[in-house]
Order: sequence, then C-alpha cells, then structure tokens
Amino acid sequence: MQWADVFTRREYSEIVCDSLAYCQQEKNLTLYAWCIMTNHMHLICSSPTLPDIIRDFKKYTSKKLIKSIQTNLQESRKGWLLWLFKYAGEASAKNEDYKFWQTGYHPVLLHNNMLMEQKLNYLHNNPVTAGFVEEPEHWHYSSAKDYSGNVGRLSITFIE
Repeated sequence: MQWADVFTRREYSEIVCDSLAYCQQEKNLTLYAWCIMTNHMHLICSSPTLPDIIRDFKKYTSKKLIKSIQTNLQESRKGWLLWLFKYAGEASAKNEDYKFWQTGYHPVLLHNNMLMEQKLNYLHNNPVTAGFVEEPEHWHYSSAKDYSGNVGRLSITFIE
C-alpha cells in the first residue's frame, strides 16, 4: 500500500485529533505523546483495552476521512486519493470499499526510561527531520508544544 500525504489539510488532521480526544474522554485512552505527519502518525499511549481502541479509532476515522475527502470541494487530489483507497480496499482480505489505514498497528513496549525517551525524541523530532519546522514545538499536530511548556492541541499525560 502506498502512503499518501493526506494530512497536509488541516481538516483531516482535525478529524484525527477529535477522535483521539473522544478516545481519551470516553474510552480510557491515556495519551503521553503524539505526532501527525503528512502521511502517518505516531502515538505513545496506553489503555487496558488498547487493541480495541485502536480498532475503533481506525474504523471511525477511516469512514470520516473518506467522507471528508469525498465532500471537500477544495480537494484537488480527490480522484487520486479515492482511487488509491479504493484500490487498497479491493486488495485487502476484507474486500473493503475503501481502506485508509494500514492493517494492524505496531505497538512497541516501552519498558524502560531510555527507550521511552528515545521514542519520545524520535516522535517529536519527526517534523524537524522532515524539514517542515526548525523546532519540534512549532509543529501544530504534535505534543512537542506541551513538552516545551506550552499548551498543545490535545491533553496529554506527561512522561516523567
């Protein structure tokens, strides 16, 4: 499956943020760090029911994002994006109409402080490494702003 730069549009990133906030409030998701890049996202999070939350999050956001792409009059890539997600859906084992997210998720157990710090730095520096911003806290869709002492887009639980 190809990666598409969907999250270059704020409205699509906002759908993801709103859904994460809902999972925090209603599904017992603890969010420690996050970053939405143009074509993927990273989370450091926990929950007793994490696989279920991720499944529900992906199912909901997939439908909402596809609908948003379909109805967005300013979306110049509409035909290509919908073709790409339709092609991925047809190729999937579930034979879905559209497949937005990759199958599964890639949990990594952060079992010590060194590993936690390494992943936190990687996640927050992703936009810097990609050349989008000079400082991690300048990326709007990231918890780096929170870790720099300001208030970011989503509430987080700090890693200490």
